[in-house]
Amino acid sequence: MTSKFARAAIGLFASLALAGAAQASSLKACAVPPSVIPAPAEVPPAGEIHTDVPTAAYLLALFWSPEACRAGIPESNKVIQCDTNSFGFTVHGLWPNGPDKVHPRYCKPSPPMSASTVLANLCMTPSPWLLQHEWQAHGTCQWDTPEAYFKKAREVRQGLKVPDLKPGPDGTLTAGQIRQAFLKGNRGMTAEGLNVRANKEGRLTEVWICMDLKFKLAACRGGNGTPDSATLQVTPKR
Repeated sequence: MTSKFARAAIGLFASLALAGAAQASSLKACAVPPSVIPAPAEVPPAGEIHTDVPTAAYLLALFWSPEACRAGIPESNKVIQCDTNSFGFTVHGLWPNGPDKVHPRYCKPSPPMSASTVLANLCMTPSPWLLQHEWQAHGTCQWDTPEAYFKKAREVRQGLKVPDLKPGPDGTLTAGQIRQAFLKGNRGMTAEGLNVRANKEGRLTEVWICMDLKFKLAACRGGNGTPDSATLQVTPKR
């Protein structure tokens, strides 16, 4: 990201009135720059290329954006995600999962995405770098184009009622309370279908929503992460 782009983005507070915005209009509007520079194509780590692993399930990973911004993780975009917007959960990615611990990844090479595709998806995944990474690492294993991949990710996300977490006065929630917040608004979802993720400091980082091969809510194949009784620090939205 160039400094010129950063300055332009910080000063922009308009909603999605830009090329490609129609694709994202059904998601909550956010402030985005008038143009972006797509991230370069990723060079896959040799040990993470798994082109022959069958897909056994799907997973929608949701970042708790306030924690991503607090920690300054590489996947977040400081200007779009942390300065000009105040997100709750954002989409990390839609992941095809394998039958065991190895999952389909980096199934085919891909050039950088178009700027219009990046812009159309910034209110769902507010990071040009992360959009490129998710398409290459996960999308190429199931979809023909980044547009088709992110369209499916939007459909899955829009089919869910994702809560805006509000931690108590001490800034905490239990993992069970976080699960209940999701279960309350989503018919057919079960606690076994949610994987609540926390870092080594006991801070909420993500919630993973598990699905079967038909994108129907299902029990997670790889466990459920943090147990209900655990108390987690939840960075509040600003």
